[in-house]
Amino acid sequence: MLQFVKAGGPFMILLLLTSVVGLAFIIERGLALRWKKVVPPSVETAVEDFQNSGNLATLKQVCLLKPSALSRLLLVAADHLQWPRDENVDAVQTRARHEVVQLERGLVVLEIVVGIAPLLGLVGTIHGLITLFGDLGNFGLGDNAGLAKGIAIALNTTLMGLLIAIPSLIAWSYYNKKVEILAVEMETLCDEFLRRHYRGNA
Repeated sequence: MLQFVKAGGPFMILLLLTSVVGLAFIIERGLALRWKKVVPPSVETAVEDFQNSGNLATLKQVCLLKPSALSRLLLVAADHLQWPRDENVDAVQTRARHEVVQLERGLVVLEIVVGIAPLLGLVGTIHGLITLFGDLGNFGLGDNAGLAKGIAIALNTTLMGLLIAIPSLIAWSYYNKKVEILAVEMETLCDEFLRRHYRGNA
């Protein structure tokens, strides 16, 4: 493995750094986007159990005990219940956009890794081939085995770039879809809470 890295030249070091960054954000987003962390079951249950303003204190307490994106949205809605419904919905939507941006934080880094890893690999390969053919100009084409080995080594960075980009692309696509699903779930629960409150106080 060490020989593989050394053979890749200076661009292999950049690729290794890119892989470390990509892996760090894959793990970090994986932990941050856990369903129970964003939509805690206890908060979801509290919304489902909410019937009228008499349950409001219980709902707020559960939200404070389980801080999450959903809890923050429900607290915004609960704090503005004296407002007309449309204005409250606007306040919740404004906060929801902020929460979704927080959920998407880091995904842009994965997107960048997906884009630059193959390009770095390609640049590394071109650099290796330029070096190889430059040496051939000095020593001639007598050693075919050496030429084949040199080309194989030059291709190491392209392979490494693809090995970094593929899992990063999978993670980026999966996390984007998960954020979308979580956003829909939070929107549904907030809408249910507001509907029950304003219907009960109509």
